Amino acid sequence: MHKMKMSQAAEKRLLIVAFTIIPVLLLLTFSYYPLVKMFQYSLTDWNGYSPHSNFVGLDNYKTILTKPTYFTVFKTSLYYFIATFFQLGIALLFATILSFKVKFANFWKGVLFFPYLLNGVAIGFIFLYFYKGGGTLDTVLEMLGLGDQIQLWLGNREINNISLAFTSVWRYTGFNFLVFLGAIQSINPEIYEAAEIDGANRWNQFIYIIFPSIRKIIFLNIILGVSGSLSVFDIPYIMTGGSNGTTTFVIQTIDTAFKYNKVGLASAMAIILLVIVIVVTLVQRYATQERK
Repeated sequence: MHKMKMSQAAEKRLLIVAFTIIPVLLLLTFSYYPLVKMFQYSLTDWNGYSPHSNFVGLDNYKTILTKPTYFTVFKTSLYYFIATFFQLGIALLFATILSFKVKFANFWKGVLFFPYLLNGVAIGFIFLYFYKGGGTLDTVLEMLGLGDQIQLWLGNREINNISLAFTSVWRYTGFNFLVFLGAIQSINPEIYEAAEIDGANRWNQFIYIIFPSIRKIIFLNIILGVSGSLSVFDIPYIMTGGSNGTTTFVIQTIDTAFKYNKVGLASAMAIILLVIVIVVTLVQRYATQERK
């Protein structure tokens, strides 16, 4: 009996190791090892194809932090950062409305969440047609008698980043909506019933019940929005290729590596972005942790 128990314990440990070692190896192979190599490349002037490279130390980091050409593209992220608040506001509004009894609630939930299910490439091409001259947006404006307001939505440097940011809002509102809706529906219904007995209307319920209950979720989504605004890539890359003032830091990193063959410099840019995202994440964890 003792030997049987020992055998079962050994088999259990073997299964745990067997099911753990594969994902760990994959994580080390495809995440941590490339990260270590990227940091090594960031200390060299490797061009991406030469078998040899020169060690340059921190020169790549100095170049990025001292030359406006490389670092000032973060100003493009401001458009997406501001759009994050519109995105969260719209998501919170509809999550609050649909948390109460509304006709066709499941239909509206599907409509709101559907854009998040689409691939970024597909969304890019959809909005390319939406914004192009004579496309969907121009047609709608003409039908409304606003033809004089038609612009080069992706060609005018004053509004092209706003157009791209709106595309991002359309894409990610559904995700935030789902998060908010789940948080709101986790609130005890008895609290609403007590509030209604006391004469609280929907606005009072939102201010004094819903908002305090999901405050941490709201703050978490804001932090995620900040991280996302720093690493925007697919929508501007597909729709404009980063031209005409729409270049983001990630697009510039990729161009630096593969268009200008400066893999060492691009690796340093990627490391800097990684550090910024880690700092933002740590701030989020510190700000949302429970206070004793």
